[in-house]
Amino acid sequence: MKRAQSIIAVLVAASLVAIPAAASAQTPPPATLESVEPAIDAIFARWMADNHVPGMVFGVVDHGHLVYVRGMGVQDTVSRRAVDADTLFRIASMTKAFTALSILSLRDKGLLNLDDPAEKYVPEMRGWGNATADSPRITIRDLLHHVAGFVTDDPWGDRQTTLPQDQFSRLLAAGVPFARAPEMRHEYANLGYAILGRVIANVTHAPYRAYVESTLLGPLGMTASGYDVHALPQDRRALGYRWENERWTEEPTMDDGAFNSMGGLSVSARDYGKWLAFLVSAWPPRDAADTGPVRRGTVRQIAQGLNFQSVFHRYGASGATACPGALAYGMGWRVVQDCELGLTLNHGGGYPGYGSHVLLLPEFGVALFALTNKSYAGPNAPVWDSAVLMLHQGLLKRPVPVISPDLAAFYASAREVWAKGSVAPLAGKVAVNFAMDRSDAQWGKVLAETRASAGPCATDAPINPDHAMSGTFTWTCAHGTIEGAVLLAPTRPITLQALRFGFVPAP
Repeated sequence: MKRAQSIIAVLVAASLVAIPAAASAQTPPPATLESVEPAIDAIFARWMADNHVPGMVFGVVDHGHLVYVRGMGVQDTVSRRAVDADTLFRIASMTKAFTALSILSLRDKGLLNLDDPAEKYVPEMRGWGNATADSPRITIRDLLHHVAGFVTDDPWGDRQTTLPQDQFSRLLAAGVPFARAPEMRHEYANLGYAILGRVIANVTHAPYRAYVESTLLGPLGMTASGYDVHALPQDRRALGYRWENERWTEEPTMDDGAFNSMGGLSVSARDYGKWLAFLVSAWPPRDAADTGPVRRGTVRQIAQGLNFQSVFHRYGASGATACPGALAYGMGWRVVQDCELGLTLNHGGGYPGYGSHVLLLPEFGVALFALTNKSYAGPNAPVWDSAVLMLHQGLLKRPVPVISPDLAAFYASAREVWAKGSVAPLAGKVAVNFAMDRSDAQWGKVLAETRASAGPCATDAPINPDHAMSGTFTWTCAHGTIEGAVLLAPTRPITLQALRFGFVPAP
């Protein structure tokens, strides 16, 4: 409780950062990222101290750029080398995002289908049989979403990173027990992503890591990142530790092996920022040239979760009071609809010697992340607290919604309807259901009553589009407000299927 209270205090204090005392009676100037950096630093420093973390780096990506990065602590406890933006950390299960997007890119190339049985590409699985007589075979999609029926294997799976490929083949050929039938519920399993790594290797006739390096790391300029920790610059590696008996103990360095596709990647903050910038650039959909290593439409598919949803309580200090979100596992990402942050994609990375967390906010074009060198020290709370702080300080801004010409035209017609008290301006513009749902005479009666209740209204407010085919509007009136909506029909030419003028009396 004390820790949560201290973070809340930091969040509250942040609202006072960079506001001169002389301006206390005036409207405070808008916050900038620089003005809240001390508060963000304090959030992470407090969490780092509370959790005995030797070293950490965290950063913020905003519309294609790593706009903020901070290193704290040390890469190793002997030489005391400081952590910076070029320090290399293993990101553990955040590797799964690279594996999932690699699978999708192979799908785009016509080399596999997501609904193919996995055994089509991994022959060792063909002798498994079914979990029950009526169960489906495990598909590539099942593995992506963790619905293959495997048991949760975080402790066991992490230690399989070094497993040689031939031993992995023997493990698969011996058969894997089912926890349940496939496609019955989500259960996180590293084994499934290890199998996806084998799928990639067999389809491309090359090691899994070679495809990730050539398809993602290289094109994105992530030249410092890689899977073989021994081939990386040793003076830039953050060594992994666990906190035991009131001291740090170094974890053994795990070699690159058969489970690398579920958690073996090492990155620097500078490199990881390039990855996140590429991902968030996939939103929103648009007609601009598609120049990334994987199509934008494909990237957006990582946010498609299956229907095994659960209630999500936001990490961090605001978790107890924020409205619950809906959580589903996408493709290498935990996908949450948050009432304030909108669509969010997040994932943790827990590993012997390392802990990490990443949060994508596609609607804002922003991503936050933190990497540590302590076993299973997942910095999810400070990452989410920093995002909430930025939101409440006005630093997260959704793009101005675009109003389609059709929606704008029908909104203009709605204003005419209101002004005339009649649906006559809609003649020839409505869908077949419109007159069936309410007659013209009844429309005239309802409009007259609503206009009388509302009094004179200012109808110059813009419409707020939900998308190209619908929107809402609010008009301020003498006696309250009009809460209205325009809904177009899926026809050519475009027609109106519904129009609403709802009067809300003033308090």
